[in-house]
Amino acid sequence: MDNTGDKRRRVLLISFPAQGHINPTLQFAKRLTRHLGHVTFVTSLSVYRRMPQIPTLPHISFASFSDGYDHGFKPGNDEPIRFLSEMERLGSQAIRDMIRVSAEEGQPFTCVVYSIFLPWVAVVARSLHLPSILLWIQPATVFTLYYHYFNGYKDSIIQSILDDPSRTIQLPGLPLLTGREVPLFLLSSNVYDFAFSIFQKLFELLAQQTNPKVLVNTFEALEQDVVREMDKFHLVPIGPLVPSAFLDCEDPSDASFGGDMFPCSRDNDDYMSWLNSNPKAAVVYVSFGSISRLSKEQKEEIASGLLSFGQPFLWVIKDEDMGDDTLSCREELEAVGKIVPWCSQLEVLSSPATGCFVTHCGWNSTLESLVCGVPMVGFPQWADQGTNAKIIEDMTETGVRVEVGMDGMVKREEIKRCLEVVMGDSNKGEEIRKKALKWKELAKGAARDGGSSDANFKVFVDQVCS
Repeated sequence: MDNTGDKRRRVLLISFPAQGHINPTLQFAKRLTRHLGHVTFVTSLSVYRRMPQIPTLPHISFASFSDGYDHGFKPGNDEPIRFLSEMERLGSQAIRDMIRVSAEEGQPFTCVVYSIFLPWVAVVARSLHLPSILLWIQPATVFTLYYHYFNGYKDSIIQSILDDPSRTIQLPGLPLLTGREVPLFLLSSNVYDFAFSIFQKLFELLAQQTNPKVLVNTFEALEQDVVREMDKFHLVPIGPLVPSAFLDCEDPSDASFGGDMFPCSRDNDDYMSWLNSNPKAAVVYVSFGSISRLSKEQKEEIASGLLSFGQPFLWVIKDEDMGDDTLSCREELEAVGKIVPWCSQLEVLSSPATGCFVTHCGWNSTLESLVCGVPMVGFPQWADQGTNAKIIEDMTETGVRVEVGMDGMVKREEIKRCLEVVMGDSNKGEEIRKKALKWKELAKGAARDGGSSDANFKVFVDQVCS
């Protein structure tokens, strides 16, 4: 799209420094530049130090600030509450300075967009009389759950989590949910207190605005009823925020940048040749994202389940996750499948050979699987992933969710059972695969020129960024 008439419109976009936040936020920036002049993408200095090189993208400049952890936050060694406090203290001043300097140089920002975990950005923007917009990178269903928690349903939700995980709870505008389908961050325990307080502050700030717009990484067909029923906020679906090349959309920048800012060594690129050498829909892809860590015992159960199922597989196990925990059946595994420390997930999911995705149900992974039409075995770990598994299993019917044993482990027999359901010849498996293809077309249709998300983008730019 020609945006030569919009060169004076400039957006400051700030992302939390985690891969699951940065990837969709950067895709948002790329899409935004199709409709206006310039976006300045900002995140912590540690992110750029981890990147092999900073991408060069049309109409996007990159800036950073020190959050006090310039070599990166290390879970287990660093205290999350102190990290977030330092980020707010240092980041607030850095963002304030960026906004002032840009104005003094005659290139003022039109508005500020910020991702979740950064409510302090809205405070800075307000102090400088700039409009700020939240980019919610999780589903609208999760946003609505948080809203109800902070507005009258706290006790009901906590009871459903703590007392009986199978007990259902009815919340306005949402499908029936059980305790295991509610985000764990709503537990204001010592474990999740750092996140709980951030979401509480975020919703307090939103409540101070009159019908504020919230940009959501979803699309209308996926969560239409949830979006419509939320009358306190104007939820604007602008997803799926994945590289345009995988949405059948024209975007020249995708030719030079596929979307993953944190690739590991590409010495293992032969995995794609191996993958594509397999028959159609024959390979099980297994990945648990950038944060989740599995115990050695759980990895052994997954390994045994894969071997028992007998189909070829591609399993991503990061080097730091493997450590000294050598799998007891490593030789048997490598005779059937392939284990790699990193892969280009969208390339894997878009391969005709990929038949199933065993996933932690992170929202980025869930959307990428929907875009590529790949059925899923949901294996949620924490945060919003239980809710996302609900969307996979019940709202889209594109997969199944594993059952966790009394000891907290997912057993090999359960993993094999789920794979047989999703990839087997049963009527249920066939229906799941049909639904996956249906949602693939709906997701791509939303992002295409004239689609619902594309139209929402244009309205947002016209109304907010002008």
